[in-house]
Amino acid sequence: MIKYLLRRLVNYLILTVIATLFAYIAASSFFFPRRKYLTSSEPIPEASVDAILDRVNMNDKTPVLERTWRWITDVFTKPWIQKLNEDLNGDWVMHQLGLRAGVSLQLLFAGVLIGAILGVTLGVWGAVRQYKASDQIVSYASFVLISTPTFVLGLLLMVLTTWLNNSLGFQLIRFTGAYTPGVEDGLPKLLDRLNHMILPTIVLILFSAAGYSRYMRSVMLDVLGSDFIRTARAKGATRNHALIKHGVRVALIPMSTYFAYAFGTLVAGSAFLEIIFSWAGMGQYGINAVQVSDVNALTGNVCFTAVIILFSSMLSEILYAALDPRVRV
Repeated sequence: MIKYLLRRLVNYLILTVIATLFAYIAASSFFFPRRKYLTSSEPIPEASVDAILDRVNMNDKTPVLERTWRWITDVFTKPWIQKLNEDLNGDWVMHQLGLRAGVSLQLLFAGVLIGAILGVTLGVWGAVRQYKASDQIVSYASFVLISTPTFVLGLLLMVLTTWLNNSLGFQLIRFTGAYTPGVEDGLPKLLDRLNHMILPTIVLILFSAAGYSRYMRSVMLDVLGSDFIRTARAKGATRNHALIKHGVRVALIPMSTYFAYAFGTLVAGSAFLEIIFSWAGMGQYGINAVQVSDVNALTGNVCFTAVIILFSSMLSEILYAALDPRVRV
């Protein structure tokens, strides 16, 4: 099992490097960072613009392959805080990743963990109670949530929360930013951060649970008609024992593969939530990088996303090996 996981880890690391490199080449080929200075209210001499772009390795007058080689060299030779070079704001990209990664991971981990547990539970419930009222309600709600963009759901919750706060006469739930400036450290600051996490976390949980429930219900329906369930019942196992010990475990095997895909989708959805909820996370950083054609910032964002998906894929492989003895053998 250890050799299997190490082999998969090496494969994912290679894919991460390739994805980051291709992101840099693609961004260098199509982005035009010079536009930021050409549209300035005060004209900037071309020589000054060239000097600025040369310092951050984004000068479009330099061939793409030459810029790529310089970028690769910098990644392996510069200190960690200078790796991936500076962005157009003059900040080291690696330093920005360190500041913003924790903000994004707060949302992602809560949304993934709670959403997965809730979605799997609803999927099993729907399969066991197929075509009954509870199954129909969960199915319709899941389809509505899946077809609704995350930012639309976030805006709707913001409207409802504003109405609730106005009705109560005080701000029960805060949703602008990741925290309230000026709150003292300790327990008040922790409670304040948790308060700001409520709405975006609810959006990610609902979005994640909807996808998991539909997939789990489909897989569980196939498992319920399997021969090993009937054999377990014939040997005297109760219905609940057969479903939990045999049915759910087998159904979770393909769900472990779906986990890595769903996590990648959730990363994309959280980027828009960070914009509408004013969270200074990686999603906001990546969207701003695209808007100003910042090659280094976008490359760092892609690298962060690739690493996160790498860890989710490795967790998926571990779950797969734990659930399926054939993989361990």
